[in-house]
Amino acid sequence: MMLLRLLNPQGIAGLAAAACLAVLLLLQKAETRHWKKQSASFEQLYRGEQATLTGTVANYRVAADQARAADQANLARVTAQQRAISERTSNDFEARLAAARSIAQRLRGQDTGAPANPGAGRTSALPRLPASSGSAAQAAGEDELPQSDALTATEQAIQLDELIKWVRAQADIATSSEGPSPR
Repeated sequence: MMLLRLLNPQGIAGLAAAACLAVLLLLQKAETRHWKKQSASFEQLYRGEQATLTGTVANYRVAADQARAADQANLARVTAQQRAISERTSNDFEARLAAARSIAQRLRGQDTGAPANPGAGRTSALPRLPASSGSAAQAAGEDELPQSDALTATEQAIQLDELIKWVRAQADIATSSEGPSPR
């Protein structure tokens, strides 16, 4: 009897509404389950991206540290090469100056004891050839420069020559670790 009372139009509508609500509830539960799964997969993707980003940042930091260390090593190498070139050039310059001064001193000693005209006492039909200059000091003497000026000119020529060598050697230093500098 109770069943008959429920079968009236209002009861059927109520049962239909309850059935619809039950279906909606089941659909909502299914959708909730679906979005929980989606949320979990999105969270996994997010965590994976975060881990990748953290790894990338760490790799960049390591690469930057390695580049900084390589730059420091390169700086030390270039500085050592420049110092060695400067020291070698300075030593060569001093040695060449000492040799030029020694030759100038020797020439001064020869000029004081030598006759004023070495070819005056000799009679020869052959013309005299000029002697080849053995050094910059002798070449300066042939140009009729006073000995003090000849020595100064020789010293300046040596200084310029050593400066040119120094500049070329400095330019040949590879300032990067990629290889020699282009010239």
